[in-house]
Amino acid sequence: MEIGNKMIKMNWKFRVIFALLTGIFYTLMLWLFDYFSDENLYSTGSLIFQGVGFGILFGIGFPYVSEKFAGKFSKNMGIKIEPEIELNEEIEIEGPANLFRGIEGVGGKIFLTNKKLIFKSHKINVQKGQTNIEYSKIQEIVKRKTAKLIDNGIRITTDNGKKYDFVVNERDLWFEKINERKKMKNAVQHRL
Repeated sequence: MEIGNKMIKMNWKFRVIFALLTGIFYTLMLWLFDYFSDENLYSTGSLIFQGVGFGILFGIGFPYVSEKFAGKFSKNMGIKIEPEIELNEEIEIEGPANLFRGIEGVGGKIFLTNKKLIFKSHKINVQKGQTNIEYSKIQEIVKRKTAKLIDNGIRITTDNGKKYDFVVNERDLWFEKINERKKMKNAVQHRL
């Protein structure tokens, strides 16, 4: 089962509105620089030309190019991520994720196996490698907001106090699946 590999496509109405707002914002910033400088940096025609060009480039062109090429690039990069697992271990769920290691949001994949949670980075990161978190070592799982705005984060705290901050698609589903495995492992340990 794979979770959260959806590509959001923008319709043309949204692209045009985004291009207009981007161009207006850029023009306003240039005008403010011009207004507060001692010299006249830009003519009105130059401001309008640059604003329209910037709006078209970043409001329509950049999202179009990203939509065409980024999906293929990231999909191929994610396919090649294979975690190192034990002999009797099986991957049950996987999906794209980021794990914050210091200030770097390390891109890669998250895997839930029958034994542990695994995060494996892709090759285009400064900090590479695999992080293993045993379900029995998980003290707490909480939902969190990335940049205090976006509901796509999960924080896992282990029994030694170490915190792992993940960014995932379909956060509620990942939260539920990790909690299920944690509870199952705890129930098995209490029986022993």
